[in-house]
Amino acid sequence: MGSLETPTTTETNGSATPAVTSNGGDHKPPVTANGAPLSSTDSRIVMAQESEATKKRRASMLPLEVGTRVMCRWRDGKYHPVKVIERRKMHFGGPNDYEYYVHYTEFNRRLDEWVKLEQLDLDSVETVVDEKVEDKVTSLKMTRHQKRKIDETHVEGHEELDAASLREHEEFTKVKNIATIELGRYEIETWYFSPFPPEYNDCLKLYFCEFCLNFMKRKEQLQRHMRKCDLKHPPGDEIYRSGTLSMFEVDGKKNKVYGQNLCYLAKLFLDHKTLYYDVDLFLFYVLCECDDRGCHMVGYFSKEKHSEESYNLACILTLPPYQRKGYGKFLIAFSYELSKKEGKVGTPERPLSDLGLLSYRGYWTRVLLDILKKHKGNISIKELSDMTAIKAEDILTTLQSLELIQYRKGQHVICADPKVLDRHLKAAGRGGLEVDVSKLIWTPYKEQG
Repeated sequence: MGSLETPTTTETNGSATPAVTSNGGDHKPPVTANGAPLSSTDSRIVMAQESEATKKRRASMLPLEVGTRVMCRWRDGKYHPVKVIERRKMHFGGPNDYEYYVHYTEFNRRLDEWVKLEQLDLDSVETVVDEKVEDKVTSLKMTRHQKRKIDETHVEGHEELDAASLREHEEFTKVKNIATIELGRYEIETWYFSPFPPEYNDCLKLYFCEFCLNFMKRKEQLQRHMRKCDLKHPPGDEIYRSGTLSMFEVDGKKNKVYGQNLCYLAKLFLDHKTLYYDVDLFLFYVLCECDDRGCHMVGYFSKEKHSEESYNLACILTLPPYQRKGYGKFLIAFSYELSKKEGKVGTPERPLSDLGLLSYRGYWTRVLLDILKKHKGNISIKELSDMTAIKAEDILTTLQSLELIQYRKGQHVICADPKVLDRHLKAAGRGGLEVDVSKLIWTPYKEQG
């Protein structure tokens, strides 16, 4: 098979010049209609005419319509395909001077952003096409692996929504309203839309007090607030302290403003969760790193005070600066330790996003296989559930996904070959930070009077 050759570069006398590729013919200079070579003056005229034509063609495209697809220069300096989601007129400029809010079609929605016209390659503009036709054509072209990747990226966590509700959700939340926040010593780029009160609609950046989570429009307001705020940790009971890690239980009814502010903050990094304004019904477990300046939030999970479905976790978030440090796994493990203290089994609130299911499946795999490795003799799913506080259905689906369950003589039998267990444990990865149960001092909500 032949191969496409690209021009290479060689060095001559210290300067780089393009090398001519071997394509079966010599390089031919531009010629006139009768075959005569163009003079340098003629060449400049032709180039000027082409440049003018290009300018006119580009000007006729502007402003770009919502739905237009084009290549956009991203922060890596490379061009990536985007779709224009929204546009806004620039305060100082001509009739066609707009900024464009774009979605990078290769990436998650969290990377959507406003870009200027000079970041867009207008030569790559595609006309607006019918969405339904385009989706049908695209789905025919995609491999199963590509389609799974797209589904994981763009429909993550929306399994409970029908098509109409999903369109309404995406329309309402399509443009990120807050670009960055300042929280403690971190400036954090946000990922998604969060429904802050209307008076914050014109703010690209918000300043959060890292202890009480009040948010302000200006740095000076935050500085004034910090001089008066006497909190150095979340407003709740410290129920766990191990080394520099601390966990606080915050009652949404007793600390309503804190709970609502935490939800506003969390929604900036969670695409799929409904924002709960009625925080009275929830307990929030806020994980902190502690030093001599106070207790700094790294993440949290919430749970209903009374759950008919045995949910032990409603929402979970590790803030971006603290991700990939094992805190997410720690929060999941902590939710199950609370369930053990309550003397009942627990399960996360459904539906789970794809990534959420991946995290939980990893936790369930590590916990269950650790027990199976150490246990001598037979063990039932009910016994595993009693030992771990993991719901029997979650145990069954986890072991089935690992092909460790067989159905014999009318009942499920666990097949625990040590080599197979080791292989699955290795695939599940590290377990993250350990919860030291001896450091947990906690009374279940129902027993708190």
